[in-house]
Amino acid sequence: MPTLSQLEYIVALHRTGHFGRAAAECHISQPTLSTLIAKAEDELGVTLFDRRTKPITATTLGRALIAKAEEVVAAHARLVSAANECAEVSGPFTLGVIPTLAPYVLPWFLGPFAERFPKVDLTIHERTTDSILEEIRTLRMDAGVLATPLGEPSLSTRVLFYDPFYVYAAASSPLLLVDEVGLTDIERDDLWLLGDGHCFRNQVVRLCGQHSRRILGNVRFEAGSFETLRALIDQVGGFTLIPESYARLLPVDVRVARVRPFSDPQPMREVSLVAHRQHWKTAILDAIGDTLRASAPRSLPRERGDHEVLPVVT
Repeated sequence: MPTLSQLEYIVALHRTGHFGRAAAECHISQPTLSTLIAKAEDELGVTLFDRRTKPITATTLGRALIAKAEEVVAAHARLVSAANECAEVSGPFTLGVIPTLAPYVLPWFLGPFAERFPKVDLTIHERTTDSILEEIRTLRMDAGVLATPLGEPSLSTRVLFYDPFYVYAAASSPLLLVDEVGLTDIERDDLWLLGDGHCFRNQVVRLCGQHSRRILGNVRFEAGSFETLRALIDQVGGFTLIPESYARLLPVDVRVARVRPFSDPQPMREVSLVAHRQHWKTAILDAIGDTLRASAPRSLPRERGDHEVLPVVT
């Protein structure tokens, strides 16, 4: 019967769809991987992969057996991880963070985490939500810091904090004439948005019910960062929505002059640590979650009831 290593090679090929990438992931040569997978197929009496397709795909019979192989590989990894956790929180871990959180969350988190857990080899990638979710689904990434809920039954989520929304407006905007902005006040044509791929853009679109703008006549622009949006608004007018995690970094005089809160119910986003339900590095996952939650500024509510800022925008 196939060895554990052969099962790992089979799972890697199924995940990558490519012999070369699977071999690199498993740290063996491509001919060796190909030979050992073919040997496993002979031993099982089943052709697991259709090698004529690009990317390589599982056969109808192969899919069921590969699913079992994934269970065995995952169970072995959980066993090894559990043994390691009995001693100390250590080992490699890959974390994805979305761009509308990374510049603000990582400075709170990295120093305390590195000091408390020096034996965790942590790699962080700044990626879009869709990219992080794909990496987690295929077990190429251990976890992600994302806006939730996601409606993904294969994923587990741990809420870290809630991030209220604010309005940032140009000096000439009538939105600055009030102390609090109502949701009906932002149904305007001068709203700037982040570009496609940013979940914060999707949240604002759902909140405002508007998808695109032509603020400068024939010019339509969708930014890649809050800083770009702010610079544009300062020069040409209009407004945008920003989260508290970004707003709190603005100079006090800027917040007073250009930022306005929403009236109740104040919209907000839920921020969570997300991992695959089959994830086995539970000690490191808990260490990251505990540190993120503890190091987040106290102005960000940890529970929905801590702050009267509803509804949660999903």
